[in-house]
Amino acid sequence: MHYRKDKYGRDLSILGYGCMRFTRNGGSIDLPKAEKELMKAYESGVNYFDTAYIYSGSEDALGRIVEKNGIRDKINIATKLPQYLITGKSAIDRYFNEQLSRLRTDYVDYYLMHMLTDIAMWEKLKALGIEDWIKEKKASGQIRSLGFSYHGNTENFIKILDDYDWDFCQIQYNYLDEMTQAGREGLHAAAKKGIPVIIMEPLRGGKLVNMLPKHAYEMISANERGWSPAEWGLRWLYNQPEVTVVLSGMNSEEMVEENCRIASEVEPGELQDKDLAFIDEIRQEIRSKEKVGCTGCRYCMPCPQGVDIPATFRCYNAMYTESKADGRKQFFQTVALTKEPAFASQCIECGKCEKHCPQSIPIREKLKEADKALRPFHYKITIGVARKFMFRKASK
Repeated sequence: MHYRKDKYGRDLSILGYGCMRFTRNGGSIDLPKAEKELMKAYESGVNYFDTAYIYSGSEDALGRIVEKNGIRDKINIATKLPQYLITGKSAIDRYFNEQLSRLRTDYVDYYLMHMLTDIAMWEKLKALGIEDWIKEKKASGQIRSLGFSYHGNTENFIKILDDYDWDFCQIQYNYLDEMTQAGREGLHAAAKKGIPVIIMEPLRGGKLVNMLPKHAYEMISANERGWSPAEWGLRWLYNQPEVTVVLSGMNSEEMVEENCRIASEVEPGELQDKDLAFIDEIRQEIRSKEKVGCTGCRYCMPCPQGVDIPATFRCYNAMYTESKADGRKQFFQTVALTKEPAFASQCIECGKCEKHCPQSIPIREKLKEADKALRPFHYKITIGVARKFMFRKASK
């Protein structure tokens, strides 16, 4: 197993165990199976285990396995404050103490503000005194490192990154999301500050393995490297020295074995030009089903009316390269839940964006198509309710 350093020089395994996808048996986690898989990863050198308050049963399962096997002081546990559920200061301690109880520990190695999508969410926590709370918890040793996980656009990511002295951050990043969400720009901005970056969704929840176009599978099978779709995706990430840990939701011993083997072989910068060109071919094959030929270059931005044009098109495309539900889910996370509305319906058809688009996309026309697909009537209602909930006024 290879390791990369955190902000304080501590070794983190480049493969992290994502505990969200433990196998379930009926309504609960299959604990014996999860234990076998997790301990196999631990014995192979994995020392970073990621969970969250809202991952049903995950914190408790991880706590039980760690306690039973006596490995608490040998691993790093990462979990997340459900900031979207917090309306008052007292709730912060209540959730944190419940998490410690579930995890059967008295400290968390890596604690994250979960799923920030907008600087406004961080500002709300600051208004509740979160900075003093963090200072207190770090001084007591209950929190060793403080970070945030992020879904949103690059601009808001960098605003959050610059607003606090973070110890680490977590972003969605893979060869299909290279130019979206925090993206490569966000990854490099964090690395420039010396902030470790944890990668989630390295294979888009398995979609870069199980939902590739048929021709993409054929291309990978014929490639002389002999790597699986998963290996191509993971090696692309590990090739970048700015990446610290790649999380994988491993739920079979075979998956643990493959991922640990890869993480024991790779070195940053080892991919050749022909390998990177091949990944680009796979990316283009996946995008052949897209509705809009947007590359995410952002030359169309900023929109005078606040429309997030690249994010809207990315989510619209995901409805056809992945599934309608996935596209709408991504839209919900990255566009619908920003404090300042960024919907395509705000477009006044000024045409400024089209003058700057290198692909000559008829943006005004395509925004109408995308909005209709992404926000059917019932979804507009759901988004409206969610926005009221997320951006309600917090009380101290």
